[in-house]
Order: sequence, then structure tokens, then C-alpha cells
Amino acid sequence: MMDKKVKNVFINGAISSEFIGESIAKHQSKTSIGAHNIFLGQVRADEIDGKLISAIEYTAYEDMANAKFHEIREATFEKFNLTCMHIYHSLGTVKTGEICLFVFVSSPRRKEVFKSLEYVVEEIKAKVPVFGKELFEDNTHQWKVNT
Repeated sequence: MMDKKVKNVFINGAISSEFIGESIAKHQSKTSIGAHNIFLGQVRADEIDGKLISAIEYTAYEDMANAKFHEIREATFEKFNLTCMHIYHSLGTVKTGEICLFVFVSSPRRKEVFKSLEYVVEEIKAKVPVFGKELFEDNTHQWKVNT
């Protein structure tokens, strides 16, 4: 049975390690799962033009972004033998060192989770309208370009 319900993937602020741990724990009762894989996107303290990033402020067209996340989920379930998949992305301010993206895939077999996770993360970065304003320590900012 696949966990394919459409839901809001956004979380206000950073994604806590407690939330990540609870998400993993909830899957221990699903005994058909043989493998999980997790991607955690963390805000880096990049230096740009001599200025250090202190945080990223994320905004999104939520309805459009959730629709795009749903399309990516559907395409991933068609391509890979997954039991379930969860995607969470921050909105608002996330400080350097904190988690802003949490993708969690599960499958009966390990090879599927490796291939599917890379696919999902690349699709999110390329297609989902989430915007990051890089906030510098000197209170200036610039818009982030996904790489």
C-alpha cells in the first residue's frame, strides 16, 4: 500500500532533528520496508563577495509549489518501486547549519532508495518554485540561485 496522499510539504522555519527522528520512528511498524534513504538540505554559510550568509529566507507560491511536489511524487512512484515518500521544505527564515529540506524515501529494496532519492532531489531543485533570499551578516541580501 503506497503512501501517496497529496499534502502540504511546507514547514515554518527550520526542520528539527526531533521531527526527522519521529518521521523515521513512525516507519518501524511498516515491516514490508527493507530500506530507507534520507536527504537533508542544510543552509551553508557561504561567503559571497566577502560577505557571509547568516540565513536564508524561503518563500513560495504554495499552491503552485505543492502541485509541482505532487507531480514529482507521482513521477517518482511510476519510475521506482517505493513503499512511501515524504518531502518537507522550510518556509521563512532558516539559519546557517539548520535543515531546510528533508526528503525521505522507503522501499522493500535498497537499490531503489538510492536511485529514487537522487532523482527526487534533482527534480525539486530544478522544478519547484521555492525562492531563497540569502541574508548576510551585514543585513544585506540577494536572491539565491539553485546549483
